[in-house]
Amino acid sequence: MISLKSIDQSNWEDCIQLKPKQEQEGFIASNLYSIAESKFSPHMKIKAIYCGEMLIGFAMFGIDLDDGNYWIYRFMIDEQFQGRGHGKSAMKLIIEDIWSRDDRTDVIWLGYQPDNEQARKLYASMGFEEKGIAPRGEMLAKYSFR
Repeated sequence: MISLKSIDQSNWEDCIQLKPKQEQEGFIASNLYSIAESKFSPHMKIKAIYCGEMLIGFAMFGIDLDDGNYWIYRFMIDEQFQGRGHGKSAMKLIIEDIWSRDDRTDVIWLGYQPDNEQARKLYASMGFEEKGIAPRGEMLAKYSFR
């Protein structure tokens, strides 16, 4: 059973211990950096991803101040828990969380490194459509609620 929980004093240190596979480390900022970033950007929501009582991942999302749309800024499943369908289940919960918010938008955006095939496959399976390369070099993908 996958669930999203708030990150607080009881679990933030465990969240910073989560790690992607070694070959994925260049694809995402550390959870420590992301948690710190969220404290200076109150529009960003951070969530711990659990499988039962086991912490298995991390996500950060929020409304982008430049375009007014929801963006998923960070999404990761710990290396020990990848390949079990947890990423897809957790992404579904994040999409549902965003949809349930009063300030939701009609779309969700995210960006990932173009050579991150695992991310490409996951996001495509969830309905994200690639929209091209951003000036920073990330592949941009859009999910539409319609």
